[in-house]
Amino acid sequence: MTSVQSGSFWQHFQSYLDDEILIKKLLLSHDPDRRRLNSEMLLSAVENIVFHATASEDLVSDKPVNANFKSNISNIELIESPEPLMHTIYKIAHEMLCKSPGKEDLHTRTMASFDLLGSHRWGAKAALALAAFAISYGEFSLLMQLRPHIPLAVSIANFKQIPSNMSMLKPQMKALRSLSKTMVDLTKCIIEFEALPLVHVGPDMEDLAVIKPKIYVTAYWIIRSTLVCSFQIKSLMAMKPEQAKYFKLNNSANFSYFSRYSNITIAAWELLSLDNRLSSIYSHLRPQVDAFRRQTEAKMHQKLLSLFKKSHIDNQDVLQMLFALKDDLPLKDCSTQEKLGVSALKSKVVLLLISKPDLLPFEQLFFLVNQTYDHPHNDKTEGSYAIIWVPISFYEAWIDTEQKWFDFISNSMPCYLVRQPWSLNSAVVNFMKQEWNYGGEAIMVVLDSEGMITNLNALDMVFIWGSKAYPFSLSRENELWDGEKWKMQLITNEIHPILTQWVEEGRNICIYGSENLDWIREFNAKMKDIKDAGMQHEMIYVGKNNPGEHTKEILSIMNREIQSNLLSFTKIQLFWLRLESMRRSKSRLGNNANTDNVLAQVSALLDNNNDNGWAVYGKGLSTDIVRVEGDEIFRCLNLFRQWGENVGRLEFIDALRTVLEPPLVEGPCNHTQVVPYSEGLVQGNMVCQNCKRLMKKFTIYE
Repeated sequence: MTSVQSGSFWQHFQSYLDDEILIKKLLLSHDPDRRRLNSEMLLSAVENIVFHATASEDLVSDKPVNANFKSNISNIELIESPEPLMHTIYKIAHEMLCKSPGKEDLHTRTMASFDLLGSHRWGAKAALALAAFAISYGEFSLLMQLRPHIPLAVSIANFKQIPSNMSMLKPQMKALRSLSKTMVDLTKCIIEFEALPLVHVGPDMEDLAVIKPKIYVTAYWIIRSTLVCSFQIKSLMAMKPEQAKYFKLNNSANFSYFSRYSNITIAAWELLSLDNRLSSIYSHLRPQVDAFRRQTEAKMHQKLLSLFKKSHIDNQDVLQMLFALKDDLPLKDCSTQEKLGVSALKSKVVLLLISKPDLLPFEQLFFLVNQTYDHPHNDKTEGSYAIIWVPISFYEAWIDTEQKWFDFISNSMPCYLVRQPWSLNSAVVNFMKQEWNYGGEAIMVVLDSEGMITNLNALDMVFIWGSKAYPFSLSRENELWDGEKWKMQLITNEIHPILTQWVEEGRNICIYGSENLDWIREFNAKMKDIKDAGMQHEMIYVGKNNPGEHTKEILSIMNREIQSNLLSFTKIQLFWLRLESMRRSKSRLGNNANTDNVLAQVSALLDNNNDNGWAVYGKGLSTDIVRVEGDEIFRCLNLFRQWGENVGRLEFIDALRTVLEPPLVEGPCNHTQVVPYSEGLVQGNMVCQNCKRLMKKFTIYE
């Protein structure tokens, strides 16, 4: 028993010495410069090739196509490199395939590959080597897939002397498939480890000293394994004629059977041996990397919390921590397609628009642009703030559909965005979810010019007031509401330029809604009679909350029959969007409908499900607004002769109110109201709030 333990000790000690020597040699070849490869995306492309290559080895595969956008090589960047990415991969492939292999010099050839990859980080070394192997593996598998269907593939396969009967290669191909997957999984470990922001969080140096040597050795065995795999693929694609004959011999011949399978068995055993070694490394490395990631993310979370509590001279430290841990140019200006660093945002208020990759529904996206970049007030604030779109995947990893949405929107928006949002640090994404309450619905977090959070969601502010809400802080939101009253200007602001003009001109405006076509026809007919009698007003149809296909049908009919509709379906959606934003904003600030008139009026419109419709009457900038619902509207309009004669002396709304609101007193009324004189006071008539009759006017001198 003692001798066995002693032998195990010396075996372990010898392995330790071998690794120490190997690590020293690897570090001598390791001389990284400023070039940066997106290793994660390259590995994803490799994984996609390996997946389809291995799936093709089965006669029937029920696995779905891996729809991952990262398989597109054009998306992968190799920054500050003297040569394109594919040139680097081809040079490694040449090292793998074009030099004479030999068991005795496999280590030498592996070290030569490390010399070739000396300028890259460890994860990039492994990913590039796997990419070079994946090309030959993919080409071989592609020929196997196409040979039964395309004559050209048959000719090329025959020219390369690839055996027509592949059934005997199943043990070798199965081992190759398993080893390929293990190499990919191990490379993921290395890339994940190198992506951790260790410099920013101060890792445990003892733990770091333990895991780093394992990363070096792991990279060595991955690249060594790619050389073995590439050589075996090359052997299959350059099989000698006498070897190929064995595949045609009868299975009953024992000698032929042995000759046929001996080389295949040796090749499979070599791959399985490597797979066992790499699987053993993975079983130890994966838990260590996961533990390191959890530890780092916890420290990163605390550092972000601390960062947002401190005061700063500018916003650079905060933006650097959020976006520039891996990339010095993490942003893009969509209007110019220029790559930008966070320094471009110095001294600006920064609005972080955090959302899913499809951002917002089209009408909301359109309105967001209209309320910021196209808003009339934007001339006064241009250059003072910047919107950064931060898309976050709904899934654990980005999928092809999300990438397509991102590409489409990023080429359409006028704002800044995170160039490669899939590369955002996971701790940063988790921080946004936990501390900023991001749960999938778009939010707009505001950072002032010093990097302090001034509003956790200013999106509703932007929808309501546009760039007038600058600097978009919570205090500014309160300030804006303090100056607002329930009036046409608030209800319709910037929905349509003509509507805005009508409000500024002081016109009488009627906004109405219903999805009952008969009610709409009757209401428009009665309002037309009033207009024909000389009482001018503008009619605006807005449907009802959450407009849908039925609203579109009504708009189409109205355009044919009435020809008086101003707002398109999209504009109607924006009308209701602003009302929803008003309610959310008011509620978030602690208001309630019992004490806040604006919130009460907005809620009444949003929650109205009356099939008989509703109408809101107002004039210009006046706060005198009348809301009427259901049958009450027609009762009022049917009494047109009664109140219509007052329009000549009263304003439209005052005359209407004399019918809608019954008098509080009968007979003579002695109510008086003093209106202090001020410069610019408009001379006009006034309705008594008690008896609803026109008040007599007297002038008092003091």
